[in-house]
Amino acid sequence: MAEIRQIARKEFRGFFNSPAAFLFLGAFLAICLFVVFWVAGFFARNIADIRPLFQWMPLLMIFLVAALTMRSWSEEQRSGTLESLLTSPVTPLKLVGGKFVAMLSLVALALLLTLPLPITVSFMGPLDWGPVIGGYVASLFLAAAYIAIGLYMSSRTDNAIVALILTVVVCGLFYLIGTPQLTNLFGYETGDMLRALSTDAHFQSITRGVLDLRDLYYYLSLVGIFITLNLLRLERLRWASNPDNRHHREWRLLCALAIINLVVANLWLTPIGWARLDMTQGQQYTLSDASKHYLQQLQEPLLIRGYFSAKTHPLLEPLVPQIKDLLQEYAVASGNKVRVEFVDPQANQKAEQEAAARYGIQPLSFETASKYSAGVMSSYFNVVIAYGDQYKVLNYQDLIEVKGRGDHLDVLLKNPEYAITSAIRNVQHKWQDGGSPFAAINGKVTFHGYMSATTQLPQPLQKLRAELDEVLKQLGKNADGKLLTQFDDPQNNSELAKTLKQQYGFAPQVMGLTDRHPFWFYMTLENGGSHVQIPLPEKLEKDALKRSIQSALQRLAPGFMKTVALVAPKPNYMQQGGASYSMLREVLSKNLRVVDEDLSDGKVSQDADFLLVMAPENLSNKALFAIDQFLMRGGSVMMATSPFAVNIGQSLTAQQQQSGLDKWLAHYGLSIAPRMVLDPRNAALPLPVERNVGGITLREVRMLPYPYFPDLRGNQLSPDNPVTAQLGQLTLNWASPVTIDSNKAGNRDISKLLTSSADSWSSASMNLVPDYRGYPSNGFKLEGKQQSYPLAVAETGSFDSFFAGKPSPLLADNSTTTTANANPPAKTQPDNSFDGVIEHSPESARLILVASNGFASDATLQLESQGLSTYYTKPLDFIQNSIDWSLEDPALLALRGRTQLARTLLGMKLEQQQYWEYLNYGLVLLGLALIWLWRRQVKISDLRRYQQILAEV
Repeated sequence: MAEIRQIARKEFRGFFNSPAAFLFLGAFLAICLFVVFWVAGFFARNIADIRPLFQWMPLLMIFLVAALTMRSWSEEQRSGTLESLLTSPVTPLKLVGGKFVAMLSLVALALLLTLPLPITVSFMGPLDWGPVIGGYVASLFLAAAYIAIGLYMSSRTDNAIVALILTVVVCGLFYLIGTPQLTNLFGYETGDMLRALSTDAHFQSITRGVLDLRDLYYYLSLVGIFITLNLLRLERLRWASNPDNRHHREWRLLCALAIINLVVANLWLTPIGWARLDMTQGQQYTLSDASKHYLQQLQEPLLIRGYFSAKTHPLLEPLVPQIKDLLQEYAVASGNKVRVEFVDPQANQKAEQEAAARYGIQPLSFETASKYSAGVMSSYFNVVIAYGDQYKVLNYQDLIEVKGRGDHLDVLLKNPEYAITSAIRNVQHKWQDGGSPFAAINGKVTFHGYMSATTQLPQPLQKLRAELDEVLKQLGKNADGKLLTQFDDPQNNSELAKTLKQQYGFAPQVMGLTDRHPFWFYMTLENGGSHVQIPLPEKLEKDALKRSIQSALQRLAPGFMKTVALVAPKPNYMQQGGASYSMLREVLSKNLRVVDEDLSDGKVSQDADFLLVMAPENLSNKALFAIDQFLMRGGSVMMATSPFAVNIGQSLTAQQQQSGLDKWLAHYGLSIAPRMVLDPRNAALPLPVERNVGGITLREVRMLPYPYFPDLRGNQLSPDNPVTAQLGQLTLNWASPVTIDSNKAGNRDISKLLTSSADSWSSASMNLVPDYRGYPSNGFKLEGKQQSYPLAVAETGSFDSFFAGKPSPLLADNSTTTTANANPPAKTQPDNSFDGVIEHSPESARLILVASNGFASDATLQLESQGLSTYYTKPLDFIQNSIDWSLEDPALLALRGRTQLARTLLGMKLEQQQYWEYLNYGLVLLGLALIWLWRRQVKISDLRRYQQILAEV
């Protein structure tokens, strides 16, 4: 080892004997930073990670290593010093080992100089260091493999340029063999085999943050193979002009056996999936305890079938192996209770017919474009979870998440484990309920058919209309009298057509470009105020229509899904920027039953498990009583309310809004100040700005910091509460301070979920448009004392009713009605029975208060998404976390939190982006300068040592 170190030291120092070394390192680092900040659009992606650096590293490493190794042996051969080395007492193995260590040290030095990038990103946002460590480990192992290849190629020629070309070609082949451009030409089996041979596929696997023994050994096997070939080449040079003998044959046989064993060991390690280390925060790529918990509850075999096309979109193709590995983890963790299958429907006509007829799975069309051609590709990307006679289909939208905008897009797996485990949980509950949706539905279900007369329908729909009657008749036999049908013709009823337009957005349809005759064909299901639209199936046939109606019935059926009663303002289509919550409904409906609740009757639906009140206005006494009594029954209430309502239209306008909750909240020790919080740590938003150009005032939209949107991170999200412990980041809009009265709270526990930064201040101004001329830093005047304000709280424990000792509002209404009928009631005080007051709640009651009216509204989410350059879902995650925590489902809450951390945004102000970019370039130059100073000191010390030796002589 001492000789190897001496050789490595000599080679390492020799690299810096000329300025070309510094130019080379500087060029490599400049290219890395250019790729991250410009090619990959680091700030446009707005994600707190450094994936772009490692996405390009396999390609950059080819040229880096080729340039480093091209002269290692070729220069020795050209100058004639190779013969001296081979005849010296140092063995060829030590010579090769020394050069290999020196080259790997140089690559490690180049990678070390890129460390300013992840360090600065960690200051911009909560960086997950697991993928960063994995990326650097993968880069070193990849470099080791390429160095071994480069050393061997350099030993094959005495021309450095030829050695460089050979290294680039061979390393490029190992890189290209697993790229989507090549694997898409073959099926999955061949594609998997090609990816197993590719250096890039193994590199991407490690950069996820998972150190897998199979991936690491793959690179070690390449090192071993080409080091062996290098040794054999050097031995053959020593044998030059000598006759072949037994020693030569033994050398060749030994090298062949070593190479064969190195290759076969890869095959032997293939089934070993447990030898790995998941370094990601929350262990995203390891099956969680929550998933294992639901797998242990399986009483029957469960089938997980993945429908994936052999040829798919290039951005989706790398995700298929990841989700296949995850599905295999379910099979292993279940103890043979889960069977996993993978099917390519486009290669199996029978499987394609079954996917369409039984599960309603259709191929998804993707637009593809390259430099030379453009087209449309149809492919499958679905997962079916089947348990008994119940099943759930996960499609592209459930599994895939697209981040960024424009040319800078990241296509990632959204949260596959959460989606798959939730689906397993749902089919389990459905199977336990017998599979009949009517058995779980309370009350009557009314099928509404809003259709034109049969003669007015197009020919394909005329047949479907007749088949619809047959389907309803069959369903009615199994409905136990719960299914009612009603058909109306909006084409002959203008009032009905107007109502449908306002309530559902329904409008007359046309068949196509050639047939412009308008007609109506809509279907809905109604049950107790809940409405579900039945989509028209893609294939206009009886089986597809039946599946569509059954899916709508399952969305109505409670029991296996928790029910969320949503109280939200009705959307005003005539008012631009009016409050609507369609995104919230869509997200919650994936795993919950969402019903609209208006509280006008003074009661909350008996099926409700969670009451969600969004932006209430002028709540009546009966509505307040409904909320109070739901809480007294041990329910969980979450409300988003504030003294201000903000309209998001052409401009931002605020007005005061009375919720009617002030006295009720004060009874429980909570109050909301009539002010709004401004925080210098905030999100950027697209805002109109005027500027003067040649005497002409132009108005343009620019991304500017907006203090009314506090960017909450770190300790501003309570680490002690499961709702926020793993949220990572949250932007809250136009929030007001919450004041807590501990005396009125009593023994109940009140935790501050969200708090602003210590530099925040509050204002009662209704002017929400910033003035950057008068206040350049934040756009608003600093008022009063700067301090941290609670913005959301959670109160748990036993509550005393606000209506305790008071007449029930429901009984008061009954009394008034009875008096009008000249039948006075026997008593006017409640008796705590039918219309009485529940005065105390159990300990399970929970109240969550968010002091923001526009929290999670469609307009606010769209505005925040524009400012962050990605689809922003953190407010929806916060609500989902609150529901899971309140309904005591910690397994799903923990499972969702694992991915919430991974999806944390960068949160970087636009005016600081250029500063951070230049800082990285500056740190790289500083690193090169330190290396130059070190090398200069080495030269001076060498000169002094030589002078001392001469003096002694």
